[in-house]
Amino acid sequence: MPKVRTLVLRAPGTNCDGETAFAFREAGAEVSLVHVNRLIRREETLADYQIMAIPGGFTYGDDIAAGKVLANELKLKLGEEIARFVERGGLVLGICNGFQIMVRAGLLPEPAGGSDSSVTLTNNDSGKFECRWTYLQANPASPCVFTQGIEGMYLPVAHGEGKLVAQPGAFSDTNIALQYADEQGDTQAGYPYNPAGSMDNIAGICDKSGRIFGLMPHPERHIRSTQHPQWTRLGAKKHGDGFQVFRNAVRWAKAL
Repeated sequence: MPKVRTLVLRAPGTNCDGETAFAFREAGAEVSLVHVNRLIRREETLADYQIMAIPGGFTYGDDIAAGKVLANELKLKLGEEIARFVERGGLVLGICNGFQIMVRAGLLPEPAGGSDSSVTLTNNDSGKFECRWTYLQANPASPCVFTQGIEGMYLPVAHGEGKLVAQPGAFSDTNIALQYADEQGDTQAGYPYNPAGSMDNIAGICDKSGRIFGLMPHPERHIRSTQHPQWTRLGAKKHGDGFQVFRNAVRWAKAL
């Protein structure tokens, strides 16, 4: 059986593409790192892939707002191609800046044909860049492909605009795929457990199909258990907490 093909999107300022590609390769995918200009010039096409990942970073310097410039490129120059990719069952993952891009491109909470979203990610309540490890709880009622079988995770965040806010009724409870929590799994815990001040402690959301997923924490930074800050005390495991996110995606795409 041929390998699942994953496209990791790059643009000026992307800085987590290598880690994201490594994570998907560890999960068994064939990965290509593709600059957005190659898609725009039709030198590459999404039709050749089953998964598209938009990694973290500071694309185009986060000018205007985090992820806004690349979001406009995706919406105005690649909107139809992305819509076809989603319609035929493709998976889309956005991590940190990738999540910001997906929201601003209208891919989340539901693909909206490039229209403006009722959800945004804005400045952290703390007024500063938050770089810390966070406890997370997955929503068992969510259809999210990427979080299936996951109860909790411990992943790092690194962002200045990670506060999720939404208009009333913008999405349902099942769109909430991942929430910040404390050590006991309390998803109402405040700062610093909720590093940005996101409403309802939301760390990640998906569309109603579960195939489009964006999150602020970085699963690609905890693929190996030795990346855990206390691994020498807790002992090494086969994989880090973030690995299951990528393995879920590859297994799902392989079954298409």
